[in-house]
Amino acid sequence: MSATADAGGWDAVVVGGGPAGLSAATWLARYRRRTLVLDAGEQRNRMVEATHGYLTMDGATPEAILTTAVTGVDAYSCVERRRTEAVSVEGSEGSFVVGLSDGGRVEAKRVVLATGVVDAVPDIEGFDEHYGADVFHCPSCDGYEAAGCHVVVLGWSAHVAGFALELLDWAASLTVVTDGRRFEGDDRHHRALAAHGIELLEDDAVALVGRRGELREVLLRSGRRLDCQMAFFSLGHQPRTPLAEKLGCERTADGYLSVDEHGRTSVSGVYAAGDVTPGLQLVQVAAAKGATAGVGCAMSLRQEPPLPNGPRRAPDVGDALDEG
Repeated sequence: MSATADAGGWDAVVVGGGPAGLSAATWLARYRRRTLVLDAGEQRNRMVEATHGYLTMDGATPEAILTTAVTGVDAYSCVERRRTEAVSVEGSEGSFVVGLSDGGRVEAKRVVLATGVVDAVPDIEGFDEHYGADVFHCPSCDGYEAAGCHVVVLGWSAHVAGFALELLDWAASLTVVTDGRRFEGDDRHHRALAAHGIELLEDDAVALVGRRGELREVLLRSGRRLDCQMAFFSLGHQPRTPLAEKLGCERTADGYLSVDEHGRTSVSGVYAAGDVTPGLQLVQVAAAKGATAGVGCAMSLRQEPPLPNGPRRAPDVGDALDEG
């Protein structure tokens, strides 16, 4: 811990140590902004064995991607990372106070929220063993590996129909199991599933059969066993927005944080990036959003006096041109 930095405050506190948060911190560091990253270690994909589609790192584990990112961030002396949770944020642009789970408090001129989302997961025996190896929540991320497989989709909302149909890009067969609930789709959804040979079972999946990475069957409460080499679930997810709500940040109808093209929320001095904002929820997209928020946040700090012993800052370009 840097006592000097804490005593004089930080330029920015980044809440979240996933791809979005680390990307934002990297770009803040590139602008020589004193940055503190608070990481609770609850990355959404921490149980997944491989991350797909990330240019130059396709198939790498999430741990490997984060390790590489952390190594890069740690090379900047103006950045500090702490494994702790931010439990409160108050204040306004130029003077935010972030409360930590250990009872500590840090001050910052800006805040970047990269808090992600929390997935609802099935209550089924064997889920923890299989999740991230042959049970997934994202067809775009892991559908390619389902090519030629018998796939079971767990979920009951109307959205599940489109979710299952999307998997036809890869799966040999598909069955939707509704956790014993009534399927919430209408006649249109029923017809679409039937037309494409997707069986809909209003039954309860009670167990995943097989070892991790070698899923064989899904056992239903009725006693039926479904041949299955890969399963997907779509039970919904919740953006982590308690801190943003306390600050008064606007949210979309779906609960995500509204941001502009620079990653700014509706609250001055507060930026957001990654899955907590609208759009595609992919690792590479989260990193790109983090870069946008990091640069936007760094440039906004030109309007603030530098921290004690900090490097001088370029003037705000618009103000300088107006003065000239």
